[in-house]
Amino acid sequence: MDFSWSDRQIAFKNKVAQFAEQELSPNFQQRERDAVFPRDLWRKCAEFGILGLPFSQEYGGADEDIMTTTLAMEALGFACPDVGLTLGLNGQMWTVQLTLDQFGTADQKRRFLPGLCHGELIGAQAMTEPEAGSDVFSMKATAKRCDRGYLLNGHKCMITLAPVADLAVLFATIDPEKGRWGVTAFIVEKDTEGYRVGPTREKMGLRTLPMGDIFLENCLVPEENRLGPEGAGVSISNSSLEWERSCMLASQLGAMQRQLQQTVEYARKRRQFGQPIGQYQSVSNRIVDMKVRLETARNAIYQVAWNKQAGRQAVMEAAIAKLHLCECYVQSSLDAIRVHGGRGYLSEYGIEHDLRDAIGGVLYGGTSDIQRNIIARMLGL
Repeated sequence: MDFSWSDRQIAFKNKVAQFAEQELSPNFQQRERDAVFPRDLWRKCAEFGILGLPFSQEYGGADEDIMTTTLAMEALGFACPDVGLTLGLNGQMWTVQLTLDQFGTADQKRRFLPGLCHGELIGAQAMTEPEAGSDVFSMKATAKRCDRGYLLNGHKCMITLAPVADLAVLFATIDPEKGRWGVTAFIVEKDTEGYRVGPTREKMGLRTLPMGDIFLENCLVPEENRLGPEGAGVSISNSSLEWERSCMLASQLGAMQRQLQQTVEYARKRRQFGQPIGQYQSVSNRIVDMKVRLETARNAIYQVAWNKQAGRQAVMEAAIAKLHLCECYVQSSLDAIRVHGGRGYLSEYGIEHDLRDAIGGVLYGGTSDIQRNIIARMLGL
């Protein structure tokens, strides 16, 4: 595996970071406090080219490779403290757009990908249900074939971007008795009769990223909006989850780098008992641990991106990357707060929000316990 970067890639990374610092960082604390989704900044990211990076120019993309895209998203997370915004951008790109790109028909790609790449459309992935979280394929949402397509009924919950989404890649079963082999994917547009979105749910962190429920009541979806064959939902979902558990988290790498940099600078300047606190071993050891977590998480994410770019499956590698990075982000956020002391606990200093954002990572995209189960199964246990 070669994780070296060309001069062009480094220059592009710096360009992304400069854009994020200038355009996305101002007024973040106010947006976070008010839980405001910044749709204007979403459009700015699309205009810059973020959402189109790994997609064909035919559909409004930039034809960048996966490694370059991962590096760019890392830079975005480093220079933009709004983890909710960066996670939302990653979520749409890796789990909605890539899913459409890989499994959609030519007509579906033409209809939806340009709008998603250009920021004119926002897309959500809708899988989780009240009784189908970790056991996602026990879903109760049904899709009954009819003359004009499929009638969808069910309830999807805690769906990221649902309150602002123009369309959802949504999973339902055509026959509950078939179990996972009945699960089928659909592209459901927000104006479809029988499709209703609940209010934005208040949550601990990622406050600028809206989350809500989707209700389906005899929602008529035409056959041309079915994504892939009937019963292919498991394959589509598994492919999507590999991206979600790895490359989608590249921006969190950047956030951890920013967090480390802030903590090192503070430990150098803050003096107690006549010397910088960074000279105390109890403080420096915490910061060293933050560095070790960052570099091991980075290697795990890059490994998955490298495998995916080479066209290889990376089920175990993606689970390892997701488990390791999300747990590291939580622990490093705690260490950053402890090093900053009382200032770290106060919202005005912009340190504590990382911890609130990081907690979500051990839950979404499959909990840390689920990642351990996947790894154990891959080991034959």
